[in-house]
Amino acid sequence: MTSRLNPYISFDGNARQAMEFYKGVFGGTLKMNTFSDFGEKEAGEVADKIMHSMLETDSGFTLMASDTPPGMEYKPGNNISVSVSGEDADELRGYWDKLSGDGTVSVPLEKQMWGDVFGMCTDRFGITWMININQQQP
Repeated sequence: MTSRLNPYISFDGNARQAMEFYKGVFGGTLKMNTFSDFGEKEAGEVADKIMHSMLETDSGFTLMASDTPPGMEYKPGNNISVSVSGEDADELRGYWDKLSGDGTVSVPLEKQMWGDVFGMCTDRFGITWMININQQQP
């Protein structure tokens, strides 16, 4: 099996909703396990929270996430962005429309000085996304 690098995002109790949203954006197969699924008998209020989830798409994307476990500090910040790039403009614009829909656009999806179409937004879950549509060079 080939090694792969993929984002793993921590959420503050809404990982299920976020991952279902991302499945709606990217499609694919979503697997989720709760803390109680992994035998956390004393999980209490986090029993139904997500201990691990993985979305694998037909385009070859993998996105993993979980709710922050008990005893760990949830510390959101600006130290992660997820970048999606490629040449299929329709597919990438579709992702953009869904991700930016209820979010905040910081860079509109438009042609940039390097020649590609690029945009950056923060979705409704506070995750920053960068979409880059590669343009063929003349």
